[in-house]
Amino acid sequence: MFHSSHYAGKDLVLSISPGEPWKKVFGPVFIYLNSASNGEDAPFLWEDAKMQMMAEVQSWPYSFPVSEDFQKSEERGNVCGRLLVKDRNISDDYILASGAYVGLAPPGDAGSWQTECKDYQFWTRADENGYFSIKSICTGDYNLYAWVPGFLGDYRFDAIVNIISGCDMDMGDLVYEPPRDGPTLWEIGIPDRSAAEFYIPDPDPKFMNNLYANHPDRFRQYGLWDRYADMYPDTDLVYTVGLSDYRKDWFFAQVVRRKDDGTHVGTTWQIKFKLDKVDRSCSYKLRVAIASATLAELQVRVNDEKARRPLFTSGLIGRDNSIARHGIHGLYRLYNVNIPGARVVEGENTIFLAQPRCTSPFQGLMYDYIRLEGPPFSGSSNEASGSFK
Repeated sequence: MFHSSHYAGKDLVLSISPGEPWKKVFGPVFIYLNSASNGEDAPFLWEDAKMQMMAEVQSWPYSFPVSEDFQKSEERGNVCGRLLVKDRNISDDYILASGAYVGLAPPGDAGSWQTECKDYQFWTRADENGYFSIKSICTGDYNLYAWVPGFLGDYRFDAIVNIISGCDMDMGDLVYEPPRDGPTLWEIGIPDRSAAEFYIPDPDPKFMNNLYANHPDRFRQYGLWDRYADMYPDTDLVYTVGLSDYRKDWFFAQVVRRKDDGTHVGTTWQIKFKLDKVDRSCSYKLRVAIASATLAELQVRVNDEKARRPLFTSGLIGRDNSIARHGIHGLYRLYNVNIPGARVVEGENTIFLAQPRCTSPFQGLMYDYIRLEGPPFSGSSNEASGSFK
């Protein structure tokens, strides 16, 4: 399916206005069939197919299509550069954006490439030093986007990148300043847009898929959502900063709890932490990165679980279906919640993360990363910046 709401909902449904001209080339499509004389040669088939795949990658863009809408290699352009990260909490020096995902996509806001399906996108990964090269880009106007494993948020180079036939554009050093107000007080998880680092239980034995019995992708098993109720039959997850380990104590998805009568209830997770000092005149910042959401709502309360109005609510979000489809990530969302200093106290504090929507067993959230920052640093901007060289 080239266009469908099946995995991410209407956010990825193509929208064309009445009378709007639109066309897009899909393909060429190549199907490779190989064979082996006996079952013992089966591993060879897989290795042979991978070799053929690499050959096809090297041959792209193909020279044989005759459609004028499929640009030849010489009609396209190339872009290169280096991405660096500036995070005052980690280093005063620039940090190499090792393994960053860097791409060109139609102009839009930072992160808009996630739901862009009307036009073309061209992506690559930076090397260990942050250098990137994107080749054979169709002519047109783009923004350059990126995200860096290990850092929150999305980068966008503000200027339009105009690709013309035969161009080799060197964008020089680009600098991404990820969201940061103050020093990290505590953090849960790894900011990599996935929930894979969290605790994933063994499946119910009657649902075991033996193909993934000893596979690192433990989430690819049926029925894991029901294991939450087995582990937490009466009360919800409580995570204590400094004592708990997110790899063992943070369930990979905040799902609903199944009741004995077959209905479901929403869940409220707690994060308990201590503050030695509190500046009541300043705000603290809670950053919550969501790896996936399915017909869910995130509500945040601080030190008052019964507060009628949450400090923050996302409203209804997501149709990623990652829970039902044995996935571990969907569309990325980042919420930045201001916590007034008057809401926290010296000593024990609790943040309550509630997901109240509960009409289906597949509703819920997957967290990517959560961080609490202390009162802000003075001066300095958090805006992404960059310049052509």
